[in-house]
Amino acid sequence: MLNARDVKRHRKRLTMKFGIDAPTRVAFTEDISLQGMCIKTAMVCIPGSRLNIELNLPDGNVAKIAGVVMWAKKVPPNMIRLVKKCGMGVSITGITSGEEQYRSLCEELYER
Repeated sequence: MLNARDVKRHRKRLTMKFGIDAPTRVAFTEDISLQGMCIKTAMVCIPGSRLNIELNLPDGNVAKIAGVVMWAKKVPPNMIRLVKKCGMGVSITGITSGEEQYRSLCEELYER
């Protein structure tokens, strides 16, 4: 198992939708990696929750991702821009569509 400290995440703001049953809540990513992402939102889910995510990629494609909430930090909506690392850390458990485009984006960010 990978240690979270060994995984390099890259700051990238992408629009997305997420939810437990269906992706209905709108949010943004704070950072992404091949293993997971930080979702910046005031509407956090409890750790252990399984999420369905629709991530809007820069090339116009949508990646459909399944993940598990690893940590959550709730802050008031008016403070979300000021607090670093608020929202949820999500571990990716599977990608049902757009996997190649998502991997390509992560690899491009790693090269920078």
